[in-house]
Amino acid sequence: MSVENLKKRCGKKDAFLVVSPGNRRYLTDFESSDGYLFVTRDRAFLLADGRYIEAAGKQARGCDEIMLLKRASVCLRALVKKTGVTAVYTESDSLSVSEFRMLEKQLGVPVYANKLDAELCALRRVKTAEEKERIITAQRIAEKAFNHILTFIKPGVTEKDIRLELEYYMLKNGADGLSFETIAVSGKNTSMPHGVPSDKKIERGDFVTMDFGALYKGYHSDMTRTVAVGEVTDEMAKVYETVLAAQQACLDILKPGVTCKQADAAARKVIEDAGCGDYFTHSTGHGVGIDIHEKPTLSVRSKDTLASGDVVTDEPGIYIPGSFGVRIEDMVYITESGCENLTKCEKSLIIL
Repeated sequence: MSVENLKKRCGKKDAFLVVSPGNRRYLTDFESSDGYLFVTRDRAFLLADGRYIEAAGKQARGCDEIMLLKRASVCLRALVKKTGVTAVYTESDSLSVSEFRMLEKQLGVPVYANKLDAELCALRRVKTAEEKERIITAQRIAEKAFNHILTFIKPGVTEKDIRLELEYYMLKNGADGLSFETIAVSGKNTSMPHGVPSDKKIERGDFVTMDFGALYKGYHSDMTRTVAVGEVTDEMAKVYETVLAAQQACLDILKPGVTCKQADAAARKVIEDAGCGDYFTHSTGHGVGIDIHEKPTLSVRSKDTLASGDVVTDEPGIYIPGSFGVRIEDMVYITESGCENLTKCEKSLIIL
């Protein structure tokens, strides 16, 4: 989490232009919806408009100069002239074609994509001790909300009630924001992996699936738990145990050097062997950090390999259309020799 690290990766006559809010936040620890970070081998310039300039001066880290951004074309061209750079690398993942072409006009020197994306991805994947602690803090807030919601769920409460209670509890107990729109679905609605909370009331015999997370100092947490209300059928219990076994199978092999495709396959095999392969309809996991979805991705098509410092989710699921679904999700930190599960909540089947 350092501008200095990016400077070291910069050529003598090159500059990196960081546009996306997430990457600017990662490098400077300062959050703003607009602005630029212009980095050469020797100096880093943060350009912020009038809404953020005072706060940037107090909070931004690693910047040699903070400049008031009035007109992008004038400010960026002036920096190119001031620093003498002859090429600029920017983020292809964060820009549309028209935005990229506009930058070429504004900068007046050749602009290239892909290299900066790769450099930032390599940096962001390796979580520092400080980043890890922020993620853990965010996760502990979410876990407190989960323990609280177990006392709240009962027949007659709606899915929207559960979502609001989870969100209020996290915000009331230390979260700076929400990781994403909370999922809280029940009964047949649990067969939709990203179902939207509705006015449906919880009934005895329902599964309730909750996917939620807290934001803390710019870093996200992400967890999913499925609980039952009153009772479960034999089929529900079997599916739950299958998902739990799949989740553990993936967890058991997570370590540096394991490909993300292998990690996905470990969970997927358990579900396929149980005859439910057609009902596991998404990837097994993804990276988490400043963005809720980061590299690497645990999927059948992934070309990534796990490395020490990665934080990934492990979240297989089974979703039977028109019937019910189950997902269980933990966040995992990849250590030098294995992994550390950052999620401490109960995973065995809870019947409320």
